[in-house]
Amino acid sequence: MKKEDLIELLATYGQQEIIEYCKGLKPHEEDLFFKNLEGLDLKVVFELHKQFSLQDCAVPPGQTIKPASIVPTPRINEEKEQEKKAKAAGKILLRDGKVAVLIVAGGQGSRLGFDGPKGIYPISPIKNKPLFQLFAEQVKALSGRYGTDIPLLIMTSDENHDDTIRFFEIHDHFGLGQETLHFFKQDMLPAITPGGKLALQTNTSLFTNPNGHGGSLKGLYDSGILDMLTETGITELFYCQVDNPLVKIADPVFLGYHTIAGADVSTKVVRRKSIEEKVGVYVSGRNGDAIIEYSDLSPEYMSALDDRGNILYWAGNTAIHLFSLPFVKRINDHGFALPYHCAKKRADITDRTGKLQNLDIWKFETFVFDAIPLAARTCCMEIERDEEFAPVKNKEGVDSPKTARSAMIALSKDWLRKAGVTVGSEVTIEISPFFALDEHELVQKMKDKKLAIETDTYFGE
Repeated sequence: MKKEDLIELLATYGQQEIIEYCKGLKPHEEDLFFKNLEGLDLKVVFELHKQFSLQDCAVPPGQTIKPASIVPTPRINEEKEQEKKAKAAGKILLRDGKVAVLIVAGGQGSRLGFDGPKGIYPISPIKNKPLFQLFAEQVKALSGRYGTDIPLLIMTSDENHDDTIRFFEIHDHFGLGQETLHFFKQDMLPAITPGGKLALQTNTSLFTNPNGHGGSLKGLYDSGILDMLTETGITELFYCQVDNPLVKIADPVFLGYHTIAGADVSTKVVRRKSIEEKVGVYVSGRNGDAIIEYSDLSPEYMSALDDRGNILYWAGNTAIHLFSLPFVKRINDHGFALPYHCAKKRADITDRTGKLQNLDIWKFETFVFDAIPLAARTCCMEIERDEEFAPVKNKEGVDSPKTARSAMIALSKDWLRKAGVTVGSEVTIEISPFFALDEHELVQKMKDKKLAIETDTYFGE
């Protein structure tokens, strides 16, 4: 939009203070201010403010729910046979080059006390490999196993895009071909005061926030990457967030259940550890399956137990999904279909004199799992927490680097013991995906070796 059009838009939505503020800027500052406005969807923010002003931002959805139908971890022979069929179907998708991988990595490592993109955080137990490297190596190893080049897509944000690209360049893209590695930024949205006023972050920019992990599906479409993938014959997109080092990238079993079900969206879930665990819950509602954030689910549902005294709504969200690309296109073709959520925060806002004020602010964001109710068909698969879910969110305590590393070590030891290897209780183990992508590959490599490991060991290329 031209400067004149932006001023008219601001005036239409009662932003006279911002207009007057701009008049007091130096010419080059004013030009920069309006340049920064060009990429922001101001109209949607004003409309969202109007919408949420008529209701409490935190009102939970008024719906009746029930436990969803979920593919269980295999325990009986019939379930194990179904898993074998799913794995075979998933392998076909991988061999036929039908799968791409999306890592959502728009955040910084500030909660970890780390200065830089979260994906750069060093996490592996022995080599201190950063999260990005763990995922890149899995993708490269998978590509080698299935004789194809699996595209790796990484969603960044304004605050970490350049640093992320520079990190991959410094490390020679971890051996991935640049033609298969693609970066795109999620959109930023202006925050707004409860009274409907835009706020300043600097003297030439508004206070903004990323549009949420749901913005990954919009960014994929807007960037042209979705069309590029479709043109090369790719039909399925594996999705995960950057903070889980145990993720099984493009797991063929998951892919198989997804394609057998003909699903638009598929999800992996874990059993909630307790009724207090703060995690979204996969349920079935009036409009089909959905994930509801723990903060939006009443205590009645969060604490409900079944006849055996177990958690009734046990299916915790892992942020691991599969999307069919035709579905992603469909929810974008006529305007982005995912709903926005409103978060009430306190933030340091720059006033017109350049001073900081701590004010109430409304932020709008989208959640990727809100695509689930829009799907014609869905699939949900249970996984074991110890094998696939160890998020790194906090500097200390629960879901911290310490707990994630412990989970990585425990999983590696478990693989080795299943291969007949004796491992000391205090030993640290790390297994590169180039050595073994899964326990079955490791068992085959270590079969009949009768090893006993008593010192810290890295199994590399």
